[in-house]
Amino acid sequence: MNVTGKFCRWRRAISISVLTAFVLGIVFLAVFDMTLKWTNSENFCISCHAMKDNVYREYQNTIHYANRSGVRAVCADCHVPKEFLPKMVRKVQAASEVWHAVLGSIGTPEKFEAKRPLLAQREWRRMKASDSRECRNCHDATSFDYSGQGYRAVAQHMEGLSNGQTCIDCHKGIAHKLPPIDQGIGIVGPDGITLDVFHPDAKKKPEAQED
Repeated sequence: MNVTGKFCRWRRAISISVLTAFVLGIVFLAVFDMTLKWTNSENFCISCHAMKDNVYREYQNTIHYANRSGVRAVCADCHVPKEFLPKMVRKVQAASEVWHAVLGSIGTPEKFEAKRPLLAQREWRRMKASDSRECRNCHDATSFDYSGQGYRAVAQHMEGLSNGQTCIDCHKGIAHKLPPIDQGIGIVGPDGITLDVFHPDAKKKPEAQED
């Protein structure tokens, strides 16, 4: 075999390899994109009983599910970042949640309620760390029309913004039932969340002095 024949074979093999890699790359990206979209869908999120029978039912009674404008925030809008790298980090974290769903760690209402304080605080910390990034995808404080808000809302928003607070500091329980909160009154179980966790910037009222 002459040198020209060997060169033609090598060139053909390289061309086929490059073309194959290109096609496989496109297929991989398409499957990857479809998987991301599928795992961001509401149907995927409520495919297990723990989500469908608990938090999803709570969410259906909120303004994020049904409102006068017909704009709905689905699970991923609040719980999955839109930016690529933060989204990938969240997907890795969610793999653990899927695993626990398979194990049945929160498979019954009783098990879920027992885990609710832990799950809620974990999500509050995540949102706090990102400055309520997912909230801000829809709600922009710079676009607030204060004339359409009540007096109390205006005062609270202005105070919160001036103190550097973020949405989740005050707006917990927007779409899901709150876990037990220990407010210093009544009887709360050992898992009750204390006020300094529920509202970090809440100022304790001074105790009444005895005469």
